[in-house]
Parts: sequence; structure tokens; C-alpha cells
Amino acid sequence: MTDTKLQAELDAIIDRTTTGQPGLQISYELATPTGVVAAHEPDADHYAASTMKLPLVLAAYRRRDQGTLDLDSTVTVHNSFTSRVGGEFGITREDDSDEEVWAELGRPVTLRWLCRRSIIRSSNLATNLVFEAVGTDAIAEAITVCRADGVRVVRAIEDYAAQREGRGNLVTCHGLNTILLALADGTAAAPGTCGELLGVLADNEVNTDIPPGLPDGTWVAHKNGWVSDAVLDAALIRPRGGDDPTEQFVLTAAVSGQWPNDRSHELIRRLAATAWEQRSHWPSDG
Repeated sequence: MTDTKLQAELDAIIDRTTTGQPGLQISYELATPTGVVAAHEPDADHYAASTMKLPLVLAAYRRRDQGTLDLDSTVTVHNSFTSRVGGEFGITREDDSDEEVWAELGRPVTLRWLCRRSIIRSSNLATNLVFEAVGTDAIAEAITVCRADGVRVVRAIEDYAAQREGRGNLVTCHGLNTILLALADGTAAAPGTCGELLGVLADNEVNTDIPPGLPDGTWVAHKNGWVSDAVLDAALIRPRGGDDPTEQFVLTAAVSGQWPNDRSHELIRRLAATAWEQRSHWPSDG
């Protein structure tokens, strides 16, 4: 059901925006529950950055449903973690985007609150505390249930020792879209849990990429990520509001390479805006 006209328009935006910028890897995939509308290298690997928090928090909620993790239990906030390859490490406070979790150092907080801070403020410290409680096997299981083959989460944030040994968190645009669509149709976990997690994603306060490209007030459940050489955003969009999946669609875009983050944010916004403007012309058959 590819919209060839839209595909050409989106690709032209990429070409015009990145002229004279060698070494960039740019991918996107726009899809509805019945098929892909437009895509550019959707299966290319990108460093996950904070998009890894999407399958992590999904895994936490799935373990809650399975009775193996109590999200209302508490953990003491700390900044010392065990690397996947041995040894201890901590994360850098100055590089985190959420001071509220750091303000709780040494105090007990609930895993539910940490999951929420991982998503809505992309807290790195909260993420590692949740990662410690959930474990990589549960994350892998959540990814497998969603059939998101392009998503690999194998280490916590700033576990540089593991990264040096080739344990990198990687995603594809198609893989992230697959997780969002599984949440949308209630197959990523119990249907009520999927709705609960989508509500958290819709509360994301870091709106630098896809949401600004859409009309004000558009319901968007998304998780973005950014580092010095990668910017990504994965979004489920419901034009008629969060309680109405009619005409819902997913858009994930990723920009990797040595390029200013603000230019990557702007490119993704333009892709989102163009996709929205052309919605009425998308093919309707899968």
C-alpha cells in the first residue's frame, strides 16, 4: 500500500536537507495497522539511545502482569550498577535529562514512578534502576512477543565496558514501529496493560521531533532518544484522540551521524508534518 507520491516527497525532503552532509544514516517508516505507507531504509540499524526505554518499560509491565515484579514495590535510588561484562559503573548526572530522580538519591521510590520518569523525562538514572529490576531476559521476551526483530537491548545506559565489547543497544525504524503497533492492538501485553503504557507514552514531556510537526493537541504516544550523533523518535498517532484508534498510524524516524541535533529535530518534524498533510491521500488497502 505504498504511497509513491508521498514516498518521493519525503525522500526529497531528506535529499534537500542533507545535501553536502556525507556520512549520515537516515531512516524512517510510516505505517498503518494494515501496511507500510512510505519508508526509507527502515531496517537499517541505529544506536538506540533512549528509545531502548520503550521495550524496557514494556518488559517491566509484562513482568507485573506475570506476577514476578511488583511495580508498587520500592527501591532505594542509587548510582552504582553492575556492568554486563563485570565491574561497576555509574552514570553522569550532568548528562541526564531528569533532575527529579537524582533528587531522590538514597531514598526509596516505586518502580512504577521510575518507569514513568524513564519515559516522560527520559531519565537515565531511573532507566538503570528499572533495568536492574527487570533484567535482559524479560526485555528480550517483550521484544520477541512484539516480533520486533530489529530491536536489541542488551545493556544499561552508560555501560561503556559492555559497549566496548560489542554489546550495543540497536534499533530499526521498522522494529520500533512494530512495538508501537503491538501496543496499539493489545498484543504486546494484556490489552489493559497496553492501554496503560500508551497513556504513559502520551505523557512524554520531551517533544522535540514528531509532535511539533503535527497540529497542536494531536494525541501522540511516543518515545524519543538523542545523543551527540543520533536522534530518533518513534510515535503512535491517533488523529481522533487517544480513545479512538480510527485512522491511527505510526511514524519512526532516525538520523545518525555527525550532524547538529537541532537539524535532526527539524528534519524529523518536517517528515512528520508532510506525512500528516498527505493523510487523506494514503492508500487504504493492505
